[in-house]
Amino acid sequence: MLSETERQAAADAIIQAERTRQVCPQPSKTWPAMTLEDAYDVQRRWADTRIAAGAIIVGRKIGLTSRAMQQASKITEPDYGVILDDALFYDGARIKAGTFIKPRLEVELAFIMGEDLSGTGCQVHDVLRATEFVQPALEIIDYRTELPRQIVDTIADNAAFGAIVLGGRTVRPFDVNLRWVGATLAQNGVIEESGVSAAVMGHPAAGLAWLVDKLAPLGGGLKKGDIVLGGSFTRPVDIASGDVIFADFGPLGAIGVAFD
Repeated sequence: MLSETERQAAADAIIQAERTRQVCPQPSKTWPAMTLEDAYDVQRRWADTRIAAGAIIVGRKIGLTSRAMQQASKITEPDYGVILDDALFYDGARIKAGTFIKPRLEVELAFIMGEDLSGTGCQVHDVLRATEFVQPALEIIDYRTELPRQIVDTIADNAAFGAIVLGGRTVRPFDVNLRWVGATLAQNGVIEESGVSAAVMGHPAAGLAWLVDKLAPLGGGLKKGDIVLGGSFTRPVDIASGDVIFADFGPLGAIGVAFD
């Protein structure tokens, strides 16, 4: 367990890395005693600093939803972070690759909440009832710390969140079989990845149910209007200036974005 001073120092280091686009040492290397509780508190301090500078939290992201990624990180559950308004983009955007340090891109579904959802024992059907609509999304992930990273490093670094791109069709959660939404991800005209949303914990809403349970002891939950990224169902693809990305979600439409 870290002291208050050490937690703040870890948050400050990540903020500085984000500002300078220069990675900082892993918090777990500087403070080997860091726990998951410490890491989430460092994340909160990072977010508080960004909010004090004018950013607004518009939702949540869920990461490490695949079993393979959990095994690689030596954990047995996902992690989560926050989505800020200055990292929200839409279909057709041109994004400066230099905004990030080493960006990678994943294919996901975004849930837009129609009502508050909190409490223990949350299930997939509870998430679906509380969701106003679902739409295709891309997540840009980025690391502000050196590699290799332990799970506490990823969590402290806002679960490696970089940005979100929304696009395609908005659909009501019961109007499509959300488990079988498929997508292909093309980079500069070449399909690099494909996947199906059932790869996310068996159902893309399962991560949200997990998150609601996780936030309950902290007195938190999901709020009406929140954008929630449910987790990737493709492997991440490295991106750089000059890349053009096209994600085809079939009946749910597509997202196109270019990086300058």
